[in-house]
Amino acid sequence: MRNPMFVYDEEMADLIFGYCRERLALDPVPLDYGGYSTPLHDVLDGLISPDGNEPARVLQLFADRLATAVISSDSPRFVSFIPAAPTKASLLFDMVVSSSSLQATSWLEAAGAVCAENQALGVISHLAGLPEGAGGCFVSGGSAGNLSALMVGRDTARIRGHQTERPRFACTEEAHSSVGKALHVLGVEPFLVAAVDHRLTGEVLEAALGSGREGAADVVGVVATAGTTNGGIVDDLAGVGAVSRRRGLWFHVDAAYGGAALFAPTVRPLFDGVDLADSLVVDPHKWLFAPYDCAALVYRQPALAKAVHTQDAAYLDVIHEAMPGSEHAAGSGAGQPNGEEPWNPTDYAYHLTRRARGLPLWFSLAVYGTNAYRDAVEAALANAKESAALISETPYLELLREPTLSIVLFRRKGWSRADYETWSAELLAGQVAFVTPTTWEGEAAARLALLHPDTTVDVVAEIVDSMA
Repeated sequence: MRNPMFVYDEEMADLIFGYCRERLALDPVPLDYGGYSTPLHDVLDGLISPDGNEPARVLQLFADRLATAVISSDSPRFVSFIPAAPTKASLLFDMVVSSSSLQATSWLEAAGAVCAENQALGVISHLAGLPEGAGGCFVSGGSAGNLSALMVGRDTARIRGHQTERPRFACTEEAHSSVGKALHVLGVEPFLVAAVDHRLTGEVLEAALGSGREGAADVVGVVATAGTTNGGIVDDLAGVGAVSRRRGLWFHVDAAYGGAALFAPTVRPLFDGVDLADSLVVDPHKWLFAPYDCAALVYRQPALAKAVHTQDAAYLDVIHEAMPGSEHAAGSGAGQPNGEEPWNPTDYAYHLTRRARGLPLWFSLAVYGTNAYRDAVEAALANAKESAALISETPYLELLREPTLSIVLFRRKGWSRADYETWSAELLAGQVAFVTPTTWEGEAAARLALLHPDTTVDVVAEIVDSMA
């Protein structure tokens, strides 16, 4: 008798597909309550047992008690942290990836998936102006991308003539927290450079590197940010890139949030100099409307990354050797950054096994076209400007700076941190919006991350009115 776990159950499939259809059809997507839901400690008691349960019972428990305890980051009223707004096509194709048990570790195992993923990576690489032959892979998020890229920068330093036992990367305190974590994991120290109006500039970087400060001679790379998470600010990529190139330093651009704006002609000049990057991270699960988890990691010279990240083991030798018939498949270069040999995504980050997380983005790009992405990003940028104007006109609010991209920072005059926290909880309880406070220049502030094209100024007006 076959194990029932591996037998197709049409009734269970209909049950799950029915739930998915209902979820996909929600318009708008509700916020739900996250950690403010009814206590959950007793919900799952005894659920996992030797004999199991009827699928309908488990799904009902999930829908009623667990799903509502997860704030929907694809709701147009989710404007905290960095939201997500996956397209319907990408969500549907993520189901295809899961139900097909697709992975994309190597060319031998998954040439079709890898080829498609590389086509999607090519769109991002082309927008950034990186040269022919640039390439990489999709990883789980900006943290994984930053760690993998900085590892290559560290290990490539000696090739570039940097002989130091204590390598450092230059950055500002505005760099994402994952950069500091990555440097810690790598045993590398930061070389902090003062920010100018929250930006890293080429002029200040050059002065710091030439100052004779302790550690300046040990700098092997630079991390610039193209869209800071807290303020949406883009560093002086052209200036920083020029200094890095002149000094032979690895130039990494963390564009996890802001890189999507490469699609938008109105702000493309802010990213001048991104084409100088040795490595670039862009998270499609943020502002490029892909499901979690999906981050694009692209290298100017992928061979440098391959030399660092390729894992050697007897059982892996086969994926690095030429395969019978592979000359035609790999040599065609279809969707490949390098048409000379099979492309193994496992060679370009610290991972080995990986799901084909780039396929939902690829499918959505192919279905809707890049113009639709351009329009969606431009809509968020326009909404941020309109929201900033509304806040500026509201007497009890103070706009802290004009938005560079789609982050809007402002204060409610006279409020303490406790006031913001009470207000935030009440907004979520009333399902008006999910807005969490932040800190800006040492003081509590409100922050809106406006990425969803359906997060209209009307939604922002409700938030503003709630602060009166």
